[in-house]
Amino acid sequence: MAAIVPVVGAVALWVVTGSVYTLWFALLGPLIAAATLLDARRASRRDGRRASVEAARARERVAAAVVERHDAERAQLWARRPDVARLDDRDEDVWRGGPVASIVVGAGERASAVRVTGGDGDAEAVALRRRAARLAGAPVAVPAEGGVAVVGPDVLAAAVQRALVLQLCLAHAPGEVRVVGPCEGESAWAQELPHRTALTGARLTMVAPGARVPADADIAIARCRPGDPLPPRCAAVVTVTSPRAARLEHAGETVELEVEAVSVVQARAIAARLAARAEQSLGIARDAAAPIALAALRDETKEAGEADGALPAVIGRAGAEPFVVDLVQDGPHAVVAGVTGSGKSELLITWILSLCATRSVDDVTFLLADFKGGTAFDALSGVPHVTGVITDLDGSGARRAIESLRAELRRRESTIAASGARDILDPRVRLPRLIVVVDEFAALLADHPELHAVFADLAARGRALGIHLVLGTQRTAGVIRDNLLANCPLRVSLRVTDAADSRALLGVDDAALLPGGVAARGCALVRRAADAQPVPVRIALSGPDDVEAAVLRGGEGAPRRAWLPELPRRVLLAELAERADAAPGRLLLGIADEPERQRQPVVSMTAADRALLVVGGPGAGVSNVLDLVGAQAARSIRLPADAEGVWDAVTALAEQPPAAGAVVVLDDLDAIATRFPAEYGQALWERLDTAVRRAAESGALVVAGAHRLPGAVARLAELFPRRLLLRYPTRMDHAAAGGDPSTFDPGAPAGRGRLDGRTIQTALAPERPPTPRVVAEPWDPSARVTGLVARRSPSSRDALAAWEAAGARVRGLDEYAADPSAAADGRVVLTGEPEDWQRHWRLLADVRGDHDLVVDTSCASELRVLVGFRGVPPYCEPGRGRAWLVSAGGDPVRIVLPASDSGRTVGTSR
Repeated sequence: MAAIVPVVGAVALWVVTGSVYTLWFALLGPLIAAATLLDARRASRRDGRRASVEAARARERVAAAVVERHDAERAQLWARRPDVARLDDRDEDVWRGGPVASIVVGAGERASAVRVTGGDGDAEAVALRRRAARLAGAPVAVPAEGGVAVVGPDVLAAAVQRALVLQLCLAHAPGEVRVVGPCEGESAWAQELPHRTALTGARLTMVAPGARVPADADIAIARCRPGDPLPPRCAAVVTVTSPRAARLEHAGETVELEVEAVSVVQARAIAARLAARAEQSLGIARDAAAPIALAALRDETKEAGEADGALPAVIGRAGAEPFVVDLVQDGPHAVVAGVTGSGKSELLITWILSLCATRSVDDVTFLLADFKGGTAFDALSGVPHVTGVITDLDGSGARRAIESLRAELRRRESTIAASGARDILDPRVRLPRLIVVVDEFAALLADHPELHAVFADLAARGRALGIHLVLGTQRTAGVIRDNLLANCPLRVSLRVTDAADSRALLGVDDAALLPGGVAARGCALVRRAADAQPVPVRIALSGPDDVEAAVLRGGEGAPRRAWLPELPRRVLLAELAERADAAPGRLLLGIADEPERQRQPVVSMTAADRALLVVGGPGAGVSNVLDLVGAQAARSIRLPADAEGVWDAVTALAEQPPAAGAVVVLDDLDAIATRFPAEYGQALWERLDTAVRRAAESGALVVAGAHRLPGAVARLAELFPRRLLLRYPTRMDHAAAGGDPSTFDPGAPAGRGRLDGRTIQTALAPERPPTPRVVAEPWDPSARVTGLVARRSPSSRDALAAWEAAGARVRGLDEYAADPSAAADGRVVLTGEPEDWQRHWRLLADVRGDHDLVVDTSCASELRVLVGFRGVPPYCEPGRGRAWLVSAGGDPVRIVLPASDSGRTVGTSR
C-alpha cells in the first residue's frame, strides 16, 4: 500500500495541474517499498536470533528433564526387574517372590514412557522427541516360559547362561522355582542351589549344547554353539559377540544388548549364600538329599502319641519342622500314591513304626498286605502290633483274610453295642484300633476285584469301629473308585508320572512335577482334610532302633488276629464225626470256611438235598467225594464198571426208583455216554434224566461226579440243586464248570472246592471194598424150535457146537423148509444169515411168534427188520459172545452165547 499511494497521488496532481513535473512524485512508491522490505528483513533477522536462543534454551531444559525422567524410569524398571548384580547387592530383594513371568536377558534400548510435545518444524526438536521416546540401558525382558537360547563361544555363552539361571534363583525362593534336569560338568555348580531339592515350583532346567529340552520343563535356558540348530521351546535367542555385547532376537525384532556374565566361582559363591539363607530361613538343610532319621524326629515330638483317641505319627519334615499326621483327626483313612522307586514302602514302614513306638498292642494293631512280591514288610516281622502279613503269594488266602474283616466289623459292632457306647471313642470300649495297610492296592484288586466292595464297606463304617485303611498304590485315577476315595481325606503322594493321578489325589498337578532319581526318594506332598494346599514333606527313614522301640512298646500280650487259620489240607471222616452232631441220615462232607463270619462249620447233606453234582479236574478228588458219601449211606447204589452193567443199572433206576434214604452214586457222568454208540448214548441220557427225577421224588439222594460238562451233561446237571466245584487246572475250565472266576485257586489241594458260595475241604473217604464180580451163565436153548440169526463168525460157530454137544440138532433153513419133520423129535436149532431168514419169512414169523429167536450181535442192523422191534435193545458189547433173545414175540433180552470166555460179564438184561 505504501508503494501504490504515491503513484496514485502523482497521477491525480498531473490531471489537475497538467504539469508534467508532478509525475516525479510517482517515484516515491518504489523507494518506500524497497525501504520497507529492507527494514522488515532486518527486524526478522533480529527476531530469529532471539527465537533461536530461546528455543535452544527450551531444548536444553527439555533434554535435561528427559534425562532426569529417563534415569528415574530406568531405575524404576531395574528395581522391578533386577539382574544378578542388583539382586546380589540388595539382600532385601532376594526371593522377592511373585509369579515367574519374565527374565531379564540384558540392558538395551526400549520404548520409554516419557513423551515430548511441541517444536513442530524444528529438526532438533524432532530429534529430541525421538530420543525421549527411547530408553537406553533399560532391562530387556522376555517371557520366562518361552525359554532362552544363548548362542556364542562356550566360555561366554556358559557365563551368560549362569547369569540367567541365577537371576531366577535369586528372585524366587525354593518352592517357587526348582532346578530340574542333569547338573553335570559346567553346570555342576547348580547342585549347591537350594532350588535343586525343592519339591514344588516352576521347573527350571539348564540345557547343554546338543542336549534336548526335558519335556516336563517349564523354563528352559539352553546354550548353543554358533551354527548349531536352535533347540525347540526357546522363543528368545541371545547371540553373544563379546563379554558385554550381544544381540536379542525375539518376536520378530532384533535388539542390541549389554549382557551380564557370571563366572563359575561367582556362581558357586552365590549358590552357597542361597543355601545358607534357605537353611536359616526355610529350614532346608544344605544336604537335603541326606536321609532323615525317624528316631531323631520322635525325640522332637515325644508328646505326639500321648493324646487319647488319636493316632498321631511323625513321618518326616516339612521345612525345618517335624511333620505329624493323625489317622483319627486327619483321616480316618489314607491313600499313599507313588511310582516304583519313589519311596512308598519306606513311607508305610516309617508310618507304622512311628505309631508302634508310641502305642501298645492294646491301643493299635496292624494287618499288612504286600502285593508287590511279599518282602516289603519283612522289617516288621518281629513287631508285636502286626497281627499278620498277607502277600500276593498267598493266593486265595489273601482274599479270605480280607473278607474276614467283615466279621471283625460285626464283632466290633456287637462289642461296642454291648458296652452301651456309640463308637470306639467311648471310654467304656476296650478295643484296639486296627489299621489295614496295603502296599500295591491296584495289584490286590487286579487279583481279587471283588474285594473292592469289602474295602468300600470298611471305609464307610470303619471310623466309628476303630478300623482304618492306609492304601498304597502306584496310580490313583481309575484304580480307587470315587466312593472309596471320598472316605480317604488324608492323601499322600510321592512322585507320580501322570498329572491325572496327582489331580485325582491332591487336586493339583504338583505330584507329577516332583523330581525323580535316587536323591529325590521320599519327597512327598501331603494334603490333610484341613489343608488348602498340599504340604511338601521329606519322609524319614526307619532303622533297627525304631523296630526295637516298637517291640519294647508293644507289651507282653499278643494281639487278637482278625481271621481264622486256613482250612486244613487233609481232613479225616473221624474228625468230622467228632465235631458234628450225630443225626440219622446225615452225610458228612467236610469243613466249610466262612471268613466273613470267622467260623469253620462242618458241612453235611441229607436226602432232603435231593441231588449233589461234584465236578472238578483230574486229581481234584471227585471220586473221593462220591466214595465218602457212599461209605456213610446205609444203602448205596453204584453203577458197575462195565458198559452192559451201566445200561442195566440205569434202566433199572429209570423203571424202578430206589427206596427213600438210599444213595445213588453216579461216577464219571461225563464219560458214561462216550462208551456207547450214538443211539444208545441218547437213550442212556434219557433214562438217566428219568432216573434222577424219580430218585429225588422217591426220597433218595443222587450224588454224581464229572470232570467236564458238555451239552448232554450240562442239561442233566440242571437237575442237581447243589453243586460242589473242586479244583480245575485253568481259570477257563473253572468258569466253564459254573464257577466264579474270582474264586479260582490253582494251588488248592485235592478235595478243596466251593459249595453254596463257601470254600470247603472235603474229608478223605475210607477205603472202599472191592466190588464182587457177577458171573453170567451162557444161555442154552430149551424150546422145541430155536432160530438163530447169525453171520459166519467164531462166536456163532462156538455156540452151535456147544448146543449140539448138549443134544440139540442144528439145521439150515433150506434143509428145514424141505423136511419140517426133522424137528418132530427133540430140540432143533434153525440157523441162517439175515438174508436167508428174510427169504423164509413165513418160517421167520412162525419162530418169532411162537418159539425162541436168537439174533447175534453181528446182525444188529437187521434186528428191527427181523423181529419188528422199534425200541432200543439191551446194549451188548461187541466181540464178547452176546446175542438178543426174542421169546414168543416179546421184547429182546441180552443173552450170553456159549464160549470159552462166557463167564466174564453179567447175564440177561432188558
